[in-house]
Amino acid sequence: MLKKSTWALVLVLVLGAAGFFAVGGTAGVALLMVKYVVRKSYGPTQTIEWQAAPVGVSADNTATGSARRPPNIILIMADDLGFNDITLNGGGVAGGKVATPHIDSIASQGAHFTNGYSANATCAPSRASLMTGRYATRFGFEFTPTPKQFMKLVVGIPDPQQQHSAVYHAEREKDLIAYEDMGLPTKEITLAKLLQGGGYHSVHLGKWHLGDSPQFRPYSHGFNESLSLLHGGSMYLPTKDPNVVNSRQDFDNIDKFLWAAEPWGVRFNSGKPFQPPKYLTDYLTDEAVKVVETNKSRPFFMYLAYNAPHTPLQATREDFDALSFIPDHATRVYAAMIRNLDRNIGRVLQALKDQGVDDNTLVIFTSDNGGAHYIGVDGVNAPYRGWKATFFEGGIRVPFFMRWPAAIPKGVKVNTAVNHFDVFATAAAAAKLEVPKDRPIDGVNLLPFTTGMAKGSAHEALFWRTAEYRVVRTQDWKLQVTERPKKDWLYQLSVDPTERNNLATKEPAQLASMKAQLAAWEKEQVKPLWPSLGEGAIAIDRTLKAPPVPNEDYIYYAN
Repeated sequence: MLKKSTWALVLVLVLGAAGFFAVGGTAGVALLMVKYVVRKSYGPTQTIEWQAAPVGVSADNTATGSARRPPNIILIMADDLGFNDITLNGGGVAGGKVATPHIDSIASQGAHFTNGYSANATCAPSRASLMTGRYATRFGFEFTPTPKQFMKLVVGIPDPQQQHSAVYHAEREKDLIAYEDMGLPTKEITLAKLLQGGGYHSVHLGKWHLGDSPQFRPYSHGFNESLSLLHGGSMYLPTKDPNVVNSRQDFDNIDKFLWAAEPWGVRFNSGKPFQPPKYLTDYLTDEAVKVVETNKSRPFFMYLAYNAPHTPLQATREDFDALSFIPDHATRVYAAMIRNLDRNIGRVLQALKDQGVDDNTLVIFTSDNGGAHYIGVDGVNAPYRGWKATFFEGGIRVPFFMRWPAAIPKGVKVNTAVNHFDVFATAAAAAKLEVPKDRPIDGVNLLPFTTGMAKGSAHEALFWRTAEYRVVRTQDWKLQVTERPKKDWLYQLSVDPTERNNLATKEPAQLASMKAQLAAWEKEQVKPLWPSLGEGAIAIDRTLKAPPVPNEDYIYYAN
């Protein structure tokens, strides 16, 4: 029998990197166990008392006789937001019918990085890189923390929506570390820790997904305060709440685990878990607004990590009713979640204005990876191919916006390829802090690119790796190397941004050169802290809801 702590955290896999393992069957005993343990432990709603800033400092971040304080920094991260889910470039969910004016305003009133990339195609490794400014493979955080028992269950059940069976590596179990020890190494210096050392008050709200044992939680990694989800994600409201509209994705059995378990709780610092009082995106925003208010007179860093629009698909009835022109139920619920997310980001931006700190606050917006195939909604990553858990552009191209009225001109477009880990160096530069010198920092300061002071490329090359699936982008060329299938995928993005014309056989010199780059980069990376136990197949050009297509392109993604 599994320990309760293991079962209570089994949803880390469900809501993270292994979303690509769409299992079949009901696994009823496991579902009942998860539901019993996860829901049993939540207490009643609590009122959060955020630490107030010292008195005697003005709201514009200046003190009598002192120089202007460094900017506040707010990092807003969406979860599984598709490249085409926002309307900035004429796109948007449901054929562009759902506007995202507040998210768009971060770019239009600041800088739009048109070639923004996530650090990984799945959640936890991407966030590990974002927090440290480094390739997560440099310190072994290559896979999402996952209990062995759940991995066995997921991989061992056939999936009728895939032509290619999942693979379980039982021989690797001997190298597996305890699930509770799968966290962001404590020797890593997070952005929160760096800023905290520079006089910032650091606050985290929402998703963490970098370890739940006390030594790995946000407050152990430099955050003064943390209101954290307990697992890789959460319900938005209880299933039977009168204010919620649900969309169950019956073709995805991981979705079935979510509805069975109904994870619905948060933790403030090291306190006991409790139930949020309202729709989760609204609640996190309520608390974020309070954080702005209580910290308006001192430099603060706020990491606002929404779990929207990740599954389970749940919308408020108000947002759902406002979109009656969308006929498909799942698309309508998903669109309503986007509508809600955009409105709440607008509330955070308005709070900055209301508290008089808008001008000197750097706001950064991105998503942890691309949209997922398992929601069954077409076009979320259009025009790009691929999904979350693939390194095709659809899996790693993400919104990447920055707004800082005091320092970044309005309406700037930066075309050089940038990566999540650049946030670390950029925030450090804004705060006038040096990045650590005792380890490689892969990110670069992007602020000079927003003002025209820097030209050319931010990076000579960008790399991604998950097990044997490896990728390099250099200038306008991109190479993916897969083991399952054993194939090279070479594209020239300047003329083929949607990766349709594989040039691997036509450009042997380019292929060889980029493989040499990959090999050199790999020498600098380390062995994963824990092994990948399973690999699942993902079709590149269809959602999980759509039936298999003969001879379709696919890749295996490991976790």
